Amino acid sequence: MDSPLVNEQDFRECVQRRAETLLILVSHLSQCRQPEKCLSRPLLGELLSQARQLEELLDSYDAGKNCLWCHTRTLTAAIKQFSDVSYELLHIRHRVPSYGLLPVERDFVAATNEALHFTSDVLVAASREMLEQAHTLQLQIPSDEHVEDCFAERLPKGRLARNCGVRRADTVAETVVFLATAFLNLASESEDVRAAARYEPTPEAVHLPAPLTEERLRGLEFRFHNLQSQYDTYVSGTEVESKDRALPVLRGHASVVFHLLKTGTLFAHYYERHVNKKPCTIRPQVQSLVKPDALLNVLMDYSVTFIDQYIGCAVNLCQEMLKRYAEIGRIDVTIPQYRGFHVRPSTLISKLVHHYGSQIKMFLADEVYDAGSCLDLFRANEKINAQKRRWLAREIVRLDLTPEDADLHDVTPIVREIVLALAQKGKIILYEQPLELPPKTCNVEGALVERVISETGRLLAMGKIDIGTDLIAQFVGDKRVLAHIRLLAECGYGEDNFGNNVPLPDELAYLRR
Repeated sequence: MDSPLVNEQDFRECVQRRAETLLILVSHLSQCRQPEKCLSRPLLGELLSQARQLEELLDSYDAGKNCLWCHTRTLTAAIKQFSDVSYELLHIRHRVPSYGLLPVERDFVAATNEALHFTSDVLVAASREMLEQAHTLQLQIPSDEHVEDCFAERLPKGRLARNCGVRRADTVAETVVFLATAFLNLASESEDVRAAARYEPTPEAVHLPAPLTEERLRGLEFRFHNLQSQYDTYVSGTEVESKDRALPVLRGHASVVFHLLKTGTLFAHYYERHVNKKPCTIRPQVQSLVKPDALLNVLMDYSVTFIDQYIGCAVNLCQEMLKRYAEIGRIDVTIPQYRGFHVRPSTLISKLVHHYGSQIKMFLADEVYDAGSCLDLFRANEKINAQKRRWLAREIVRLDLTPEDADLHDVTPIVREIVLALAQKGKIILYEQPLELPPKTCNVEGALVERVISETGRLLAMGKIDIGTDLIAQFVGDKRVLAHIRLLAECGYGEDNFGNNVPLPDELAYLRR
């Protein structure tokens, strides 16, 4: 049942009381000639708090659906979002020197300042519109005296002495491996967002690229924040942190990516919820506060671009860290039972190896292969297929499947019968039913059994039939990588006997991205 309508004067007086501090702040901002120089973290923090409180009040009374108040609700949302993202940008700019960031292609500080220039311009424009709206609604604008002094951020140089006792933690190797592996998995999970950095927005674009939704970015933001929290909980202030200089650098990259994801989430939220929202039909003259192309540009050119670059250089850092603490081991696993190391198994193994940046060798018979190279793994099929052909020939002879009174001029029906007989005995698998044989047989001289063996070998090479094999391959390298190779082998290298995809366990989820 709908609530009764509120008295307009009572509601206006309620808003006047709740919005008093916000109106003081926007009055101050509206007078700024160089917006980015007016902003401080104390001012933005207060602006965010006051905008959030007013927004909550307006939403309680459905202001967004009321033509007198809907524009106030829109402006409040803009002030809330852009004070939040401006705070993040100031935080990034302040903390960059302590992050130990690795060099990237562009000047990150300069790009941060450009993004801040954009967000501060939006805040000032929203503040000016808010004042005009306040006059329209007959709200009183309190004096803004002393605002600048109250919210100035005067920071003394230097830092406090680090004189707390050093905490003990697990071994350096365990800590490094845990954090580096966690970052690599997050980097893999972020591949779609990183790929969007190469997206070229068009002036007429009205939708974000698929991976850059608020929901997707917020999910990654949470994951990177969790990684930073794990570092602060288990590593910060421990003796482990001082024994590997790469650890604080990794923490800095996890932190900057987290804050960049937060800016991206806020930009995406505003783009999705507000930029293309149609104005109230009774007030069509109201123009959009933020141009879609400008907002999309700062999201792509700043947030997404530097997310991609800082994840990329930190991936190399993590792989180097893992190499330093690698424990060399070896495992024996069966090769892919059917089709050997064809595209899917070879791709998954090489992707797994590249994920960790490790050097893994595969030994099969008397040959050595680079497990990080698809092409090198393909090469192993030469030996596998040669053994399959030899086995197939032995079985045909051993089972005495060739008839004595056969027509030597047409061996096609004989080959078909032999193949079906082998399939019935479970010796081979058919990938084609009904089986279609080539119209012409190989030009092979010799006895019938030799011609049959030649034709069945041809069917094997064409992928029409296959033979299960129990060949064993040995992998040598970092034990952590070998554990995932073993797990992949236990899952059939990601496919069933007919080459169809099968689900991989959560530990190997990065291989499907």
